[in-house]
Amino acid sequence: MDYKKLGFRAGLEIHQQLETHKLFCKCPSEMTDVIDYSFQRHLRPTTSELGEIDKAAIAEAKKQRKFVYLSSLHSTCLVEADEEPPHTANEEAIDVCLIIATLLKSKIVDEIHFMRKIVIDGSNTTGFQRTALVAMGGKIDDVGIETICLEEDAARKVEEKGNVVKYGLDRLGIPLIEITTSPSIKSPKEAEKIAEKIGRLLRATKKVKRGIGTIRQDLNVSIEGGNRVEIKGVQELHDIPKILENEVKRQLELIEIKNLLNKRIKKEDVEKEKIVDITSLFHQSKSNLIKRALDKGGVVMGLRLPGFSGLIGGVIYKENRLGREFAMVAKIMGGGIIHSDELPNYGITMEDVKNINERLKCKEGDAFVISVGKKEIAVKSLNAVKERGMTAFDGVPKEVRRAMPDGLTEYMRPLPGAARMYPETDVPPVFITEQRKKQILSSLPELPEEKIRRFTSYGLSKEEAQQIIYSDKDEWFGFLVKKYPQQAKVISRILLNIIPELEKEIDVKSLDLYIIENVLHGLDKKLFAKEGLPDLLHYLAKNPDAEIKDAIKACGIGYIGNEEIRETIKKIVKEKKKLIEEKGEKALPALMGIAMSHLRGKADGSLIHKILKEEIEKG
Repeated sequence: MDYKKLGFRAGLEIHQQLETHKLFCKCPSEMTDVIDYSFQRHLRPTTSELGEIDKAAIAEAKKQRKFVYLSSLHSTCLVEADEEPPHTANEEAIDVCLIIATLLKSKIVDEIHFMRKIVIDGSNTTGFQRTALVAMGGKIDDVGIETICLEEDAARKVEEKGNVVKYGLDRLGIPLIEITTSPSIKSPKEAEKIAEKIGRLLRATKKVKRGIGTIRQDLNVSIEGGNRVEIKGVQELHDIPKILENEVKRQLELIEIKNLLNKRIKKEDVEKEKIVDITSLFHQSKSNLIKRALDKGGVVMGLRLPGFSGLIGGVIYKENRLGREFAMVAKIMGGGIIHSDELPNYGITMEDVKNINERLKCKEGDAFVISVGKKEIAVKSLNAVKERGMTAFDGVPKEVRRAMPDGLTEYMRPLPGAARMYPETDVPPVFITEQRKKQILSSLPELPEEKIRRFTSYGLSKEEAQQIIYSDKDEWFGFLVKKYPQQAKVISRILLNIIPELEKEIDVKSLDLYIIENVLHGLDKKLFAKEGLPDLLHYLAKNPDAEIKDAIKACGIGYIGNEEIRETIKKIVKEKKKLIEEKGEKALPALMGIAMSHLRGKADGSLIHKILKEEIEKG
């Protein structure tokens, strides 16, 4: 795709959990499956200071859901339950945000004021999320930073059945930093690169959480003729290009549908359409789907969509067809739909299609949508489809969508507006003094690029240096390489290869910095050869209290003299005389493998190779 020609613009919102206690209480920021008690709530939208109600909040309220909150005495208190006012803001979390803002060369605000952002999807017991602006401006590569905010993480969705949603409160209140870039990213691959760079910078502080669910990327994207769409919950960096590419295709599909619709018919013609009960057409239906619904007392409701024939099943990109959009809004209302572009199917015959067209008075070029189930839900579902059908005349709606594992997205709610925010009255403002800024400036961590340069100065490749940083072993490497600079490659091998390989077989938690330092000390004193490292570390992982000399002895890898090495190699050469006669020097690799199996850890591989070559040449 020519993204420049398409007018592609994207921005990122990076949300990263901070490694501190919760934002408005002293509860630990830890996930738990322990449930000590639960309670339930119904949430309703409220007006902003201007007397407006946010449309995203209205959309959520229409779902009429009940929320059940699961709590643990270890990780939650009355603050999370909204039975006690929030405590003062977590100063450590604020400091982490100030460090990151300084690294991004952002302008820090003089006063941090918390705001309430209306959220009634149940993910917060209060019906709002507390958020505060910490800094503005800054840059990473050529992409501008718009804002840096500190906010509380949402509750963790555990289960959703019907209109009942269960949330775990262990995650609610964990401090999050939100970094928002300008919409100046010009391609999906660039978006991935910028997200990766921001992630590296965050990890460089050593003050952020690691692991699945601790960081997520939201994407804002638009193309010429489209609209801004926010895609939430992208977990993996490598998914970003695929998700953005699919969103571009979806917007192109909707723009094409808009153009075709406006040539065919007026929006007002769709607005006039009424939902019709067509149950009587299906009393003798052969469709199991419809029979099951009717047996339970359900109905079949139908809606004519003038001018929509051939547009619902996909015009350019079938995977981004309008039918998926219709199905999503119906699903939110609790129902499902079937549209004429996919029929005959599901046991619905061409005769059924003809009868539906007649009952709904469909003309050539018209489409229809039916919903099967409880009448109230079916009507709500078709009203949602009708509303979505009318927005198709305008092209791409401004909305929030959810990233899916297959790289596609699904509708969540309309894009929220300014009516969503109002001041937080329970949390006092935090004043950022010049002295505090100076303290932050004096304690900045080393940037990843600087660390890579330092590590490569010890003889590591850039790739090795990056791997050490990404594996979060950079502090260990930095400490060890200062003591044993000549062993930089060995330290890298221990951290990147040997320990991860051992971890596949045994528990390696006991291999701490002290043990690895002792191993390097033994290697430096030539108590054993580096080829014996895997065996020695395997032994020490199981026997962490063992003295290094005892461990070397137990592994049988202590250095031996040259004469003993030569005698061992002579025996191997004698035993494999026939192989040598057949292959000559080409037998060397095979014999080297045999020799290493006898002498691993007892002598350097280079010395073994030298003596072996000499003995082969002697004949």
